[in-house]
Amino acid sequence: MGQKTHPFGFRVGITEAHRSRWYAPKLLYGELLVEDEKIRQYCDRELNRKPPFAAVSDVHIERTREELKVILKTARPGLVIGPKGAEVERLTNELMKMTGRKVSIDIIEVTEPDLDAKLVAEGVAEQLKRRTGFRRVLKQRAEATMTAGALGVKIQISGRLGGAEMGRQETIRLGSIPLQTLQANVDYALSEAFTTYGAIGVKVWIYKGMYEEIKEEEEYSRAAGARPRARGRH
Repeated sequence: MGQKTHPFGFRVGITEAHRSRWYAPKLLYGELLVEDEKIRQYCDRELNRKPPFAAVSDVHIERTREELKVILKTARPGLVIGPKGAEVERLTNELMKMTGRKVSIDIIEVTEPDLDAKLVAEGVAEQLKRRTGFRRVLKQRAEATMTAGALGVKIQISGRLGGAEMGRQETIRLGSIPLQTLQANVDYALSEAFTTYGAIGVKVWIYKGMYEEIKEEEEYSRAAGARPRARGRH
């Protein structure tokens, strides 16, 4: 009972590709792992937490001996690039200073933000910060996700909802969420809304269909190993 599994971690190496793609000897591995986390935190802080609020939903990292490639998935690519590429240049220079390596940044547009769990979770968190009625927020976002073409959505918020004295949990669920099916493409994200009366956690699950039904050209990056793939049937 109650043995929760992260939907992305559950599928890594089976139907989902790793978000960090590189190889390193034992001595370097820890250092590069920490560096990856710092890059992700920096991108989130610079692009999502302060203007231009570029709605970056995912950061993929690839390394070769010569360079470090950062792939940003964003709903607002224009804001990441900035006027005449100024913003992306600043970001590249900052990451080069931080890592001491040659850095290149690729930007992939998220064409349907309502089907991206991270962007939906961030949207819910943002509305909760503005003290919008939480039941209304849940209903609106869940319905918008289903309208965008999802086969199922579940949004769960937890904390001092509406400023209540005691923390509790509220969940909305539409359609189906087959969490134990490895072949099912379930996007999951966690976000937090830091309100004056405490932190409210937001979890979002979005079921988009089976992997073999998803057209390859609709998927993220053309980089090696960056596409989720259907398992071969043996």
